[in-house]
Amino acid sequence: MNKIIFTLLLFIGISLATQAQEKKIVLTLPEVIDIASKQSIDAFRNKNMYLASYWEHRFYKAERLPSLTLSSNPLDFNRYRNKEYNFETNEDEYRLREYINSDVTLSAVQNVSLTGGQVFVRSGLGMVKNLGGDKNTSFNATPISIGFSQELNGYNELKWQSKIEPIKFEKAKKEFIQDVEDLRTKSTIRFFGLINAQIQKGIAEMNYANADTLYKIGKGRFQVGTVTQDELLELELRLLNNQQALNMAILEEKRAQAMLNSFLSLPKETEIECIVPSDIPSLQIDPDMAISEAIKNNPEMLSQEQQKLEQDENVERAKSERGLNTTLFAMYGLNQSADNFDDVYVKPDKSQMFSLGLNIPIVDWGRGKGRYSMAKSNREVALATLEQERIDFEQDIYQSVLEFNLQAGQVFTSAKADTVAKMGYDVTFQRFLIGKIDVIKLNIASNDQETARMAYLSRLRDYWTAYFRLRSLTLFDFENNRPLVVDYNKLLEN
Repeated sequence: MNKIIFTLLLFIGISLATQAQEKKIVLTLPEVIDIASKQSIDAFRNKNMYLASYWEHRFYKAERLPSLTLSSNPLDFNRYRNKEYNFETNEDEYRLREYINSDVTLSAVQNVSLTGGQVFVRSGLGMVKNLGGDKNTSFNATPISIGFSQELNGYNELKWQSKIEPIKFEKAKKEFIQDVEDLRTKSTIRFFGLINAQIQKGIAEMNYANADTLYKIGKGRFQVGTVTQDELLELELRLLNNQQALNMAILEEKRAQAMLNSFLSLPKETEIECIVPSDIPSLQIDPDMAISEAIKNNPEMLSQEQQKLEQDENVERAKSERGLNTTLFAMYGLNQSADNFDDVYVKPDKSQMFSLGLNIPIVDWGRGKGRYSMAKSNREVALATLEQERIDFEQDIYQSVLEFNLQAGQVFTSAKADTVAKMGYDVTFQRFLIGKIDVIKLNIASNDQETARMAYLSRLRDYWTAYFRLRSLTLFDFENNRPLVVDYNKLLEN
């Protein structure tokens, strides 16, 4: 019986240990970026923002294609009394009207981008059946009618859409790539946030263990008179401070862990151990090349082009509204009515319609001219603002490249300083153990080691965030020397 209980307890213990190991994962920076790109909320939002732009562009293209519409009113029953004049009695009287209507119409419409007008073709059939009196039935058919409508004020909305909409969609595709790169930057910040917390916790644990060891040694030396009371109190104070620092470091690690788990959409109980990147690509980027690639690839350039076109469109619209507004409508078709359905399509008559509408402002107190002048002024201000933004954009890239080119040297120097500080602390610690130096020098060496370690991690974080920011600005892969691309068709499959 005891063996069975022992076996069950052992099995349960192994299972719990296995589950604990499964909840703890070790990740590098590329692995964190890969997980974020697949399952983070940011990745989900970036994808759906692109899909919204994609379907908006599809809607724009669909408006350029012919539309075919079938409309029908299969049953319309009416029963009411209507006042009519009786020629026999020379009096008005109310008569009962009771009938059924039914009609169907097939329409095809095509927008004309060149002129902004609309061409349509229609075919329809209608029937009316009187339910009172002689109960006769009548049919009306329009085998075909062709029409055209056009505003002649000079403003063609379809033409401007054909210029602006493709730019908007191309900008949306570039913005998606940029969002992917911005996600890399966010992943890097979260990744190094946890690394810093874990390193701080490791330093705090080591400092606490060392402080505990030194305090125990100090008490022994105090007994033999080789350590003064004030030195012993300083060792005890250091032990207490390190214990508080360790508690705070544990709390900060849990907070950073929770933030990274939430960012990666991982279960909250998952423990991630981050591996500090040991290698960085050896890159020196040419500022002029980076500016050239940014001008070709960055969505901000397309946004500026779109804004220029929209300002031109506003001026054109205001110009069209200040003068003569003319509307043209013309239609030609065939029409026939008969008491029998078999005769309704026999020898149809011509059906014609032509209208010309005029809207001429006589006195508007300068409103039209004012709108036009205001639109032109707004365009000039917008163009000047865009030009300044273009200059600032290029200057930002130039400065970012110069700063990045210094990062690799900074990382190398800080890594060497970290190694030297660690070696210095180890030597100082050993000398303290044999009584060669005092507590003050040991504290200085410990602080130097912590400062050097955190400075190295900070330089690493700055390097990768600066690199991914440059990729986001230029949409260019500097390691492989090619523009960044995305398989957009794959986004539509999921």
